[in-house]
Order: sequence, then structure tokens, then C-alpha cells
Amino acid sequence: MLQENIDYYINQEGNFVFTKEYHLKRGYCCKNKCLHCPWSYGREKQTGKTRDK
Repeated sequence: MLQENIDYYINQEGNFVFTKEYHLKRGYCCKNKCLHCPWSYGREKQTGKTRDK
């Protein structure tokens, strides 16, 4: 059973948002570019270098 504020929370728009903890319990990436994806699917890879402006 899902627990609010542990597995998910409800944002200001009324949408359910799954947490990193939920994704880790599930054990795999669904490839939907979730906000808290622990596998960072669909996000730019960080190079560790900073840009000079």
C-alpha cells in the first residue's frame, strides 16, 4: 500500500508525484521521465564542468 509523503505527494496542481523512494521500491525505470527518477532517465548528463559566462 502506498503511503503519502513517503511514496508520493500531491502537488499544487492536484497531481500525484511519485518520490525517489517509490521508484527504488519498484526497482526499475518506466522511462516516463519522472520528476524524481533515481536513474535520471531523460535528463541531461552532468559533466561536472562549469561554464564561464
